[in-house]
Amino acid sequence: ISDLSVNNCCKNYDIATMQLCANKLDKKDFFGKSDPFLVFYRSNEDGTFTICHKTEVVKNTLNPVWQPFTIPVRALCNGDYDRTVKVDVYDWDRDGSHDFIGEFTTSYRDFSRGQNQFNVYEVLNPKKKGKKKKYINSGTVSTFPLSACDPSQPTSLHYMNPYQMNAYAMALKAVGDIIQDYDSDKLFPAYGFGAKLPPDGKISHAFPLSGDNENPNCVGIEGVLEAYFQSIRTVQLYGPTNFSPVINQVARSAQDVTDGSQYFVLLMITDGVISDMVQTKEAVVNAAALPMSIIIIGVGPAEFDAMEELDGDEVRVSFRGHFAERDIVQFVPFRDYMDRSGNQVLSMARLAKDVLAEIPEQLLGFMKTRGIEPRPALTSSDLPNLHRHI
Repeated sequence: ISDLSVNNCCKNYDIATMQLCANKLDKKDFFGKSDPFLVFYRSNEDGTFTICHKTEVVKNTLNPVWQPFTIPVRALCNGDYDRTVKVDVYDWDRDGSHDFIGEFTTSYRDFSRGQNQFNVYEVLNPKKKGKKKKYINSGTVSTFPLSACDPSQPTSLHYMNPYQMNAYAMALKAVGDIIQDYDSDKLFPAYGFGAKLPPDGKISHAFPLSGDNENPNCVGIEGVLEAYFQSIRTVQLYGPTNFSPVINQVARSAQDVTDGSQYFVLLMITDGVISDMVQTKEAVVNAAALPMSIIIIGVGPAEFDAMEELDGDEVRVSFRGHFAERDIVQFVPFRDYMDRSGNQVLSMARLAKDVLAEIPEQLLGFMKTRGIEPRPALTSSDLPNLHRHI
């Protein structure tokens, strides 16, 4: 499965500016990886398609990042924002017999919507779909504004306003202050996902905010905030937005402690875009068998359809026919607790109640299914840790 992320469509009068990147594309070259490029097609009145743009070829990689480009809106859709735009993904070959990886269709209106869950598309290879019964897709495509990735721009949810906290920091402090009281040592491993890291610009989807791979711990929520602010200054935010690496990171810690002495809670703060939904479902299904829960806080104005799906209150999350043995995900849209200006939490008590609403039942559910009996009452110094990952 590959993930193709479109890092924007911003309108500038009749000019569209886009940047695209991909993750885990199909390996097409026998002695190497792939040399991917993209081809954009404008649809015509007679049902045919005309090439209107090609990206450059990125050599020998399954995770290409193409340079930003601009294109007249008229060239892309002849001024009709709802006209079909087709995008093909190819592996470049020297002899011109380029290998087809997959395709998707959209419209300029969809592209220009910006960052929301409706801008996630499946990349399909019709031949594979026809031959393989278990074929799901050849990846997903998502769109979001370039400004959302630049913390120096006021339109970014990560924008560091000197006079007030940004949305991520407010959510982290509001929720973190609530849940940190359930951890005795107040040491929180904190990770970022979706950024280019210094010094070589390597893209990572699970990097310690502390910058220390050997010790990702931060002291208290204030320590997490400090690490977040420092990280924003040093990394370059980059798509696609993959959830599964961080979930699997915490799951590896949880699978080592299944005797009931520890329980892990992963707090994820996101703006709603998710590029690896299939892999994330698999990670959640696997994590449901471990002593861990996941709290997802949605910030910003995006639609959170995918987060609601992961929450599993109505339908249990499944992967290839296998359902999670228990519901371990709690999703909370942070905007529901903010005032109209978006600058202040209206009710900390209600936020605390909703964030923690399902954790006790999830913890007890794990203990009961494993036949783990309650232990004798301990002094506060002997209580087991409820480990928190952020």
